[in-house]
Amino acid sequence: MSKHTPIAPDPEGNGRPKGPRGPSLVERAANVYDFGEKLRGPGQPEAVPQPVPPAAPVSFAPAAQPVVAPAWQGPAATPRFGRIAMDDLRDGGFIVPDSGATALAEEFRIVKRQLLRGMDETPTGRTILIGSARPDEGKTFCAINLALSLAAEKDAEVILIDADVAKPEILSTLGLEGGPGLIDAIADAGIDVEGCIIRTDIPGLSVLPAGRQTNEATELLASARTTQVLERLRTRDPRRIILFDSPPALAASPASVLAMHAGQLLFVVRAEKTGETELREALELLSACPKPQLLLNGVEFGGSSRRFGRYYGLQG
Repeated sequence: MSKHTPIAPDPEGNGRPKGPRGPSLVERAANVYDFGEKLRGPGQPEAVPQPVPPAAPVSFAPAAQPVVAPAWQGPAATPRFGRIAMDDLRDGGFIVPDSGATALAEEFRIVKRQLLRGMDETPTGRTILIGSARPDEGKTFCAINLALSLAAEKDAEVILIDADVAKPEILSTLGLEGGPGLIDAIADAGIDVEGCIIRTDIPGLSVLPAGRQTNEATELLASARTTQVLERLRTRDPRRIILFDSPPALAASPASVLAMHAGQLLFVVRAEKTGETELREALELLSACPKPQLLLNGVEFGGSSRRFGRYYGLQG
């Protein structure tokens, strides 16, 4: 029977495990908050129609319509291919496919089951935003592990989008080469987003880079073109699950815009670090997302009977 040394949270606050101090980094908190409906103001009085003089014919000009770039109609672009740096994942304490059962893998199995149940509750339920209040709360660590766990599902195709345009970390963490990405496909209607996707050697897992850096990321993400790009991703394969690794809500404005495109929010809360005031402020900024849930990260278990590793013959 194999043994496993449990992994404890990194005291530096980057969300990654380090040292044999505890059996898990992640504790699911599946609380769903109801933000309620917005208050509606009083209705406006109806306009009183004015008579038209009989000698003056009346013509009505059509209302001006917003100019929207057409949806992609050309042939589908071929995604790129990249190999994940498995040794780097293992050294970083991430879930590694085919490495056997671990306490961390079991924790994320619980997390993803909550999200899978919510995917049919809204039209965009298969688009999930992973956010946090501040940097260094383990958001990217959790986003990658969630993507790896979801990719193991038999009927899923996961696209992990690095939406932290200012400080992207997904590619470097996974050992993938850069290239055009989300922002490029939004800014240029001639770019098919499918051609920006990197298919990896992990079955069921693809990555969409952030793309070029720009000071107009918030405005681009709020444009009608973004809706078209995301719809292109969703309709290309109905099995797709789209994960946004969002910038921290209290540190960068694109997070609140991304929440408008997601059907579920997985909000990472760092144990002993994320304050209640910050949590409330961040959730308010992301309130456009209809289904928020919390994930408590960096917990050290003491005296708990929850030891997944032991069931599989692992020490934990």
